[in-house]
Amino acid sequence: MASIYDFSVPKADGSEFSLADNKGKVMLIVNTATGCGFTPHYEPIEKMYEDYHDQGFEVIDVPCNQFAGQTPGSDEEIHEFCQLKYNTQFEQMKKSDVNGETALPLYKFLKEQKGFEGFGKGAKALAMGVMLKKIDKDYKNNPEIKWNFTKFVVDRDGNVVARFEPTAEMSEVEACVKSLL
Repeated sequence: MASIYDFSVPKADGSEFSLADNKGKVMLIVNTATGCGFTPHYEPIEKMYEDYHDQGFEVIDVPCNQFAGQTPGSDEEIHEFCQLKYNTQFEQMKKSDVNGETALPLYKFLKEQKGFEGFGKGAKALAMGVMLKKIDKDYKNNPEIKWNFTKFVVDRDGNVVARFEPTAEMSEVEACVKSLL
């Protein structure tokens, strides 16, 4: 059976980032966008990075343009946007697909480990459900990434322990990460 450490992700410069380099660390793997209603999630993600990086926390930021074309820029433009708007210190990977035939193998693995469990409750959750029904009538029954800023948390042993949809409160994501540090 594959391990999270068997995968790598292309970096913006074309080189490969091996997740094995993060053995023993807690990872947050997230597909991001620069023009999405959830883009402000960069702020609490960066805060978590600043607060916990010294304790062995890493962010794997995978920009993706598969959801309403909300990441139209080049890898360089995405990096500039994140640094200027959110002062991000973690590295953005190469813009990549997370669904379909061209999805990163890492994302195929993540979806096998943690499938979709719903958007939770509240106005954002309802809005996401209504929108997705128009795109994929069977969205509730497949593990595909539904939208930008879906987050996976990996523990120090390489286990994918949680999947958070973009509608999840960032405080829940942080509590999960803190519990693993």
